Amino acid sequence: MSTPDLDTDVLVIGSGPAGAGAALALATLGVDHLVITKYRWTANTPRAHITNQRTVEIFRDLGIEADVLAQGTEHKLMGDTVFCTSLAGEEIGRVRTWGTHPAREADYTLASPSPNCDIPQTLLEPILIGHAASRGSRIRFDTEYLGLDQDPDGVTVRVRDRINGRESRIRARYVLGADGGRSQVAADVGLPFEGRMDVAGSMNIVFHADLSAYVEHRPSVLYWVLQPGADIGGIGLGLVRMVRPWNEWLIVWGYDINQPPPDVDDEMATKIVHELVGDKSIPVTIRSTSLWGNNKCYATRYRAGRVFCLGDAVHRHPPSNGLGSNTSVQDAYNLAWKLAYVLRGVAGEALLDSYDAERAPIGRQIVLRANKSIEEFGPIFAALGLTDTGDPELMRARIAARADDTPEAARRRAELRAALELKDYEFNAHGVELGQRYAASAGGAVAADGTPEPAYTRDPELYYHPTTWPGARLPHVWLADRAGHKVSTHDLAGNGRFTLLTGISGQSWADAAAEVADELGIEIAAHVIGPGRPYIDVYEDWSRAREVAEDGCVLVRPDAHVAWRSATLPDNPPADLRRALTTVLARQTP
Repeated sequence: MSTPDLDTDVLVIGSGPAGAGAALALATLGVDHLVITKYRWTANTPRAHITNQRTVEIFRDLGIEADVLAQGTEHKLMGDTVFCTSLAGEEIGRVRTWGTHPAREADYTLASPSPNCDIPQTLLEPILIGHAASRGSRIRFDTEYLGLDQDPDGVTVRVRDRINGRESRIRARYVLGADGGRSQVAADVGLPFEGRMDVAGSMNIVFHADLSAYVEHRPSVLYWVLQPGADIGGIGLGLVRMVRPWNEWLIVWGYDINQPPPDVDDEMATKIVHELVGDKSIPVTIRSTSLWGNNKCYATRYRAGRVFCLGDAVHRHPPSNGLGSNTSVQDAYNLAWKLAYVLRGVAGEALLDSYDAERAPIGRQIVLRANKSIEEFGPIFAALGLTDTGDPELMRARIAARADDTPEAARRRAELRAALELKDYEFNAHGVELGQRYAASAGGAVAADGTPEPAYTRDPELYYHPTTWPGARLPHVWLADRAGHKVSTHDLAGNGRFTLLTGISGQSWADAAAEVADELGIEIAAHVIGPGRPYIDVYEDWSRAREVAEDGCVLVRPDAHVAWRSATLPDNPPADLRRALTTVLARQTP
C-alpha cells in the first residue's frame, strides 16, 4: 500500500451538529483527529434550532454552555406556540411548549442544571467548530469525500479538494460518517435502513421582517398558520419560525412531492410571507429559499467495521419535536469517549460495539416520534371540520363557525381543546429528551446490578423518570461545596473520566476507586458526599435520588450515564468495582 497523504486516528466526515460535536468531544479528550467537509464554511441556513436540556448538559461538560446560552434565545421566550389563520389574523389556540407551562416548568428545573434554549444552526455550528479548532481539531473545508476502503488495521479515504480539484488519500484508524441525511458514507459501507425517504415535500423561506407587533406579546419560536387552499390547496398548514427575535424568520410551507418541485423565487417567497403574516404592508427581505423532503427512515445498525455513522446519516426525520441536532450531538458524545478509551489502550475494541447497541434504538425512537407528531395534527384538523371536504371556502367557514353558540360548535371546541393537548407529545416530550436508558442486556457499556428496570409511574414520553438504574442518565440534584455554592451532581461527573459517588459510610468505595483506577490505567473521580466532606447533600435530594444505601455507590460513565451501582458495601469493594469496570470497558478479567 502506498503512503497516504495524511494520517490520523479518527477522520470525521461532515461538520454539522454531529460532526462538529464529535470534533469538539474528541478534541476535548485529546484524540488525534481530522474533520473534512465539502462546504466552504458551516451551515448557511438556520435549520435545527431547539436545543434541549440533555444537549445543553453536554455542552456544559464540554465547556461551551455559556457561549451557547449567550447566543441562544432564552427559555422564557420559547413557549407561547400559536395556532392561527395568520399572525395578524384570528388566533385558534395556543399551547405552552418546551416546558414553559407553570405546571411543567418544575419538571424541567428539577431535572437538569441546564436550561433548554433556541439557537439556530448558523450560530451553533461556529461555536462547536471554533472551540474544537482551538483545542486541536484540524478542520478542512472544501474537501469532498469520494469513497473509502477498509482493512483490518484502518480505513483509507479518498477525498477531493474542491478548490483545485486535487485528489488525495487520508488514512485513519476509525472513520465517523456525519455527512447528513443522504449520507454517502452510510451507503458505501452498506448500513441497513428501514422506512422511506421523501414522504412529503417542504420549502424553507428565510427572511428578515420586523414582526414584533404580532408576536412580542406572545413570544414563541413557532407560529402555526392554517390557511385552507392557499397556494398549494388542501388544508394549508404553514409554519412561521423565529430565528432571532423578532426580525429574522423561517417559513416552512409544504408542496406536493409527487409533482414537479416549485420554482420559489423572491416574488413567490414574499407572497407566501405576506399571506402567512397577514399583512402585505410589512417590508420583507428574502434571504434564501430551499426545498427538502420529510423522511421516515432510520438505520438499524450504525457500525460497519471501523466506520461509524451518526446524526442525520442514520436517523432521518422531520424537525418535529426538535430532536434532530440534539440526537446528533448526543450520538457524538456517546461515541467520542469510547473511541478515546480504545485508542488509549484502556478499553477493549468491543466497547465500540456498544455505540451501535445504545444509539440505534434511540434513533429509531426519535424518527417514529417525530413522524407521529406530524400525524397528531390530524385531530386538530378534524376538530375544525377540515378533513371531509376539499372546498377552501367551506374550510374557512368551519374554522370561523367554532365561535357559534350551537351544540355543534361546542362539540368542536371540546374536540379542539383535546387535540391541542395532544400536541404535548411534540412540544413537551421531556421523557423522550432526557429519559434515554441503555440496557446491559443489549450489549451496552453497562454492568447490570441485578435489579429490574424501574417502572414508569407517568407517561414515559411526556415525563422524565430519574433513576440510578445502570444505563440511565445520572439524576441531577444540587449539592453544595464547603463554601456553600451549589454544585450539580452532573458537575462532579464528565470531564472524560469515570465518577464514583458514595456516602460517608462508603469511604471504602473511594479507596477502591483509587486502587482500581491505578490497575486499569484510567481516571476515577471518587466523591464521598456528606457533612464535613467537599460536597454536602444540603437538600437531602441526593439521598432520595441515589436509590442505594449511604454505604453503596453509583459509578458514572464519562457521558453521565450510570455504568453500575452497588446497593450496599460488600466484603470486597475493589473486586466488585474491578469486575464492573472490566465489563463496561470490554476488558479481559485479570
